[in-house]
Amino acid sequence: MTIPTASAADITVDGTGLLRVTLLLKPRAYIADAEPGSVVHVIAPDPAAPLDLPAWCHMTGHTYLGPVPDPDRDVYALRLTADALPTRPDAPWHPGGRQNGTKG
Repeated sequence: MTIPTASAADITVDGTGLLRVTLLLKPRAYIADAEPGSVVHVIAPDPAAPLDLPAWCHMTGHTYLGPVPDPDRDVYALRLTADALPTRPDAPWHPGGRQNGTKG
């Protein structure tokens, strides 16, 4: 399934060579200061990416836009939301945030 609104990227994150959790840690750093509504393209050849990225978006509140047509690589798009739920900096699958050694 391809969503037409997924074609224009404001931010591109190259996750080539990254797997699963590491793949989700990289976009987190890139989007920390991005404007709500920004479209992020994630280059992700990991076979789990089509499952992991939508699940992560569902958990955080960002919008998963789907795969982006690209004949040379696997690219997926998401749109950032203003009221996204935070995840732990070291564990993007866990909600909340651990900051300064405290549980969040």
